[in-house]
Amino acid sequence: MEREVRDTFPELRVGRLDRDVVEHRGAAERVIDAFSEGRLDILVGTSLVAKGLDIPSVTLVGIVSSDIALNLPDERAAERTYQFLVQAIGRAGRGDRAGRAIVQTYQPEHPAIVAAASGDRIAFYDAELALRQRFGSPPFGRRVKLTVGLADRDGAEREAAATAERLRERARTRGGAVTVVGPAPAYIARRADRWRWNIVLRGDDPVALLDGGPDAPWSVDVDPESLL
Repeated sequence: MEREVRDTFPELRVGRLDRDVVEHRGAAERVIDAFSEGRLDILVGTSLVAKGLDIPSVTLVGIVSSDIALNLPDERAAERTYQFLVQAIGRAGRGDRAGRAIVQTYQPEHPAIVAAASGDRIAFYDAELALRQRFGSPPFGRRVKLTVGLADRDGAEREAAATAERLRERARTRGGAVTVVGPAPAYIARRADRWRWNIVLRGDDPVALLDGGPDAPWSVDVDPESLL
């Protein structure tokens, strides 16, 4: 993107702010200072650009691939997308001049995109709340994410399948309103040389279904911030 901008606007001074820049001590501050003081005309960056920059001279914000996070297998993907877009859009027009934001998206009708573009946060809140109620997600229910990680790929899959079946049988026997979802490979399937599988429990009290377990090599995350 930086190269595209430089090729398109060769007469303008372009800076970049991303993880590669931040890793160098003092580099991020130098880029932000140059942009704030007018020594840079365009600042290209990742989500770092959307957080906390209060520069009155900024009048235009462009967001590329704004909907990419909506495709993540996470129930809070829409919420996080909306938060990011509102933050990014808010960087423009903080001074005396009006601001404008251009949002690139393949899903222009998605509630998160519509709400961010229109400024109608109540519409997004209502749509998101209705969706969570439909699937029993917080605040209408609770969730537990179980993750197993083993060095042997097939062994991890077998362990996940066996545990899921035991939990389903326990749920059927007790007659409680707990749904066992999975098992499924974790979004990042291999980490630290271990193959990872997830099981998700949904219901009013999914923790009770665990009976204090499971033990290692399982990890238990109650009401997780993310299902990734």
